This record gives sequence, structure tokens and C-alpha cells, in this order.
Amino acid sequence: MDRFSARALLTGALTLALTAPAYGAFAATAAAEGASAGTQDPKPRTREDLTTSMRGEAFADLAYRLYAAQARREGLTSVADLFERTAKVESGEHFKEEAALSRLAGDEATNLRDARTGETYEHQTMYPGFARQARAAGDTEAADRFTEIARDEGVHAAAFGEALRVVETGSGSVPAPPKVDPVEVPAGPPKVRGRQTKADLDTAMHGEAFAYAKYRLYAERAKDAAVARLFRGDAEVERREHFADEAKLVGLVGDTRANLAKAIAGERYESQTMYPTFAKRAAAAGDTAAARLFRHNAKDEAGHARAFQRALDRLPSGGAQDSSG
Repeated sequence: MDRFSARALLTGALTLALTAPAYGAFAATAAAEGASAGTQDPKPRTREDLTTSMRGEAFADLAYRLYAAQARREGLTSVADLFERTAKVESGEHFKEEAALSRLAGDEATNLRDARTGETYEHQTMYPGFARQARAAGDTEAADRFTEIARDEGVHAAAFGEALRVVETGSGSVPAPPKVDPVEVPAGPPKVRGRQTKADLDTAMHGEAFAYAKYRLYAERAKDAAVARLFRGDAEVERREHFADEAKLVGLVGDTRANLAKAIAGERYESQTMYPTFAKRAAAAGDTAAARLFRHNAKDEAGHARAFQRALDRLPSGGAQDSSG
């Protein structure tokens, strides 16, 4: 299992000890440390670790939303609430702090250029390659979906390119955001057989999740309301269509008991292995703010694992009623 597959098992429940004031104090300290470090960017390895972390946190956000929806289908309201609160921590706190330290977002033109480049790569290279591999493995449904998503990403790339032209020239109109056709993801087994197809779906889901989180961040930073709407619209397609379709194909969602078990394993990996390793590397490189953030997130994830374990321990054997409220 690669590190991204491991992260698909991770992500966690809200740490009960993490209050808003406590997080605010941490964020302020991290910002002060970043300021004291001047304008120097993180070292290359630290930046790589920040990107890995952001991809994981973005994936966690979307996976946990799907797990929450499954818990609600099973009548497990408190567990669903736990997954949803956790998703907000992963995306609204961890991802955003890591994005700030890595200087992920730039000005409007820079963000549009980045989005166009990413969508072009997926349109021309990544998804066509995944489609060929899936078809060769006999996974026709996945191949067809990869081909459809490739076409979508081509449309997205063109829209971002046109928006960039408008921003740079000051003339023309920013394209309207795309329409969203939501996909429901109930619990179910994988619909693909090939090992490479499953690996490609994992890569694709992490890419879609990262794009969703980036575009939401870019929308928040946009000065032009039309550009913000375009980023938000594309983000929703990435989450509610592309990610959801891929999650359905790979069988990401199981019953709530299985989803909790995966979350516990993942959170323990992050708290015990991934974040401590990243913290040590960042400290050795002199990236103090990143090291502190990684250590903070490791503690969060340990708390998330404990919260998920408590929810699993309280889950009735039949899973039919919510005894955790």
C-alpha cells in the first residue's frame, strides 16, 4: 500500500480537546514563526511533505463526507456528525495551515494558470493513460469513466484559460461555472478488478480532492466575483462528480463499522509515523513553522483516532440504532 492509499484509510474524528481558541493560538504562533523566518520559502523536501500532507487532508475531507452520508443511511446520526466535524478540521484547519506555509495560493492570474496547467495535464495525459490501462485490464466501466472525466477536464482547462485572458487583458467575460450532476456513493464492493486500475483510481481521487481544496482556497482569495464562482463551480464538479464516481468504482465506502476501522488505522499512521517523520525532517531543514505544524497535526490525529475508536466501541453489533448520541 502506498502512502496515498494509506491516507485513504486515515483521517480522523474531531479531537475533543481541540477548541477554537486553542487552534487560534496555534495559528497565531505559527504565523509569527513564519514571519520571523522572513520571506524564505520552505526547503524542497519540506514543501514535498507539505504537499503530501495537503493531498491527504483534502482526501480525508471528501472521504469522511461520504462516510458521514453512509452513517446517516444506517441511522447512526452521532457517528455521521463525528465524520462531518472531522472533515471540517482536516480541510478547514490542517489543509489551510499547510497551504499557507507552502504558499500554495498566489494572485488571481497565478492561481488560474496553475488550475489551467493541472486540468490540461489531466485532460491530455493522466486520464487518457488511466483509461488505456483500465481497458487493457478489462475494467471497461472505469475506462469509460476516465475518458469522460478527461473530456470534462479539457472543458475546465479551456474555461480557466479564458478567465486568465480576461484577468490579464481586462476585457471579455469570465466563463460561467459548470453545472454539477451529483453522484451518490453508497456502501458497495469495488467495481474494478485490475490492481493497476485500483492504483490509478486512488491517484485520481487524491488528485480530485486536492483540486477541490485548492479551488475552494483560490475562490476565497479571488478579487473578481466571477473568477471566484468559476473556481467554486469547478471544485464542486471535482468533488460531487469526479471524486464520487471514482470512489464508487473503487468501493471506497463500506458499512460504518468498516469505515470507522479504516479511519482509526489511518489516523494512527498519521499520528505515529507520517507527521512525526515530516516534523523531524522540517526541523532538521530549519523550517521551524512547518515542524511545529506537523507536530501539532500529529497530536490532533492521535485524538481523532481515539474518538473514532470510542465511536466504534459504542457501535451496536447490528448497526441499526445509534447508541453514541
